[in-house]
Amino acid sequence: MRIERMDIETTHVPLKRSFITALRVVNEAHFIILRLHGDDGSIGYGSAPPTAAITGETLSSIEGALRQHIGPAILGMDIGELDAILDRIDGAMPRNTSAKAAADMAVHDLFGKFFGFPLARYFGGATDSVETDITVSLRSPNEMGEEALEYQKRGYTAIKVKVGRDSLLDIERIRRVRAQIGPAVRLRIDANQGWKPKEAVRTIRALEDAGFNPEWVEQPVQAQDVEGLRFVTEHVGTPIMADEALFSPEDAFRLLEARAADLFNIKLMKCGGLRNARTIHAMAKARGIDCMVGCMIESRIGITAAAHFACGQTGILAADLDAIDLIQPEIFEGGVSLTGNRVVLPDGNGLGIG
Repeated sequence: MRIERMDIETTHVPLKRSFITALRVVNEAHFIILRLHGDDGSIGYGSAPPTAAITGETLSSIEGALRQHIGPAILGMDIGELDAILDRIDGAMPRNTSAKAAADMAVHDLFGKFFGFPLARYFGGATDSVETDITVSLRSPNEMGEEALEYQKRGYTAIKVKVGRDSLLDIERIRRVRAQIGPAVRLRIDANQGWKPKEAVRTIRALEDAGFNPEWVEQPVQAQDVEGLRFVTEHVGTPIMADEALFSPEDAFRLLEARAADLFNIKLMKCGGLRNARTIHAMAKARGIDCMVGCMIESRIGITAAAHFACGQTGILAADLDAIDLIQPEIFEGGVSLTGNRVVLPDGNGLGIG
């Protein structure tokens, strides 16, 4: 089966409430939907959101990359040449990781559909569902506490708290959240690059001394500050997770060599798709670094691809695939569903969409 043509559409879905981090405010989710058509009538689905504050991409840049560079590089190729197709995607242009991720997942979807297996099976078939945490946006301490309590009542047992704008107020935010949800719920903290290294150490030590017991702290310092990330990792007891510092396998190598983080957050939109995600996970696993599979504010297509990867691999520590619960329902057939706090894979081959 050959990749015959592609079509692209832009869509948007309102969020249930504003999503606020140290980097951005999002009220509506926008994304590109990509369909790759095989000459046997099969359709492979991919998707990418514009996350300019992190990847540097916009809706127009993603669409342009797909139409002008990535699509022309792979049209006419046989889906059995999976690795060669993915090489073409990676080599079509520098960066543009979300556009590449959309093409990568659509190609994998076609591959699974043509050969007759779900992608989770291709990645190892470890399980058919994965527990996700859910994110509390950066607001006032009282508002964040109430939001966290709402999620706990709905059955979430791991809650991720956004901080990073004011370290003293951040401590109060976390204090309020912990007071509301009690000690049993796992608490994960994401500073989204908002602290300086010494500030991060002071803040995390204060959280430790207060007995708030964060499971980890995600990307406390600027993405490019690998030395600062290592400084924080070496000077606190709480595990430190790299997120914005980790895009590519090359970034993974640099972080591993520097011993800069205890954990990795792998996101398809940062690394350019499923193949690079698999490479990063293998590199981390070889060095004893656990990984979380995360997401942007993205469509159910993207969450489905990430869930197949998370469910297929052994050694994935956690999943942060809460976009499925943060945006209003989308209208298309298939994809993952949410049962309580578990993201459940669909039936069907490939991604199980369409």
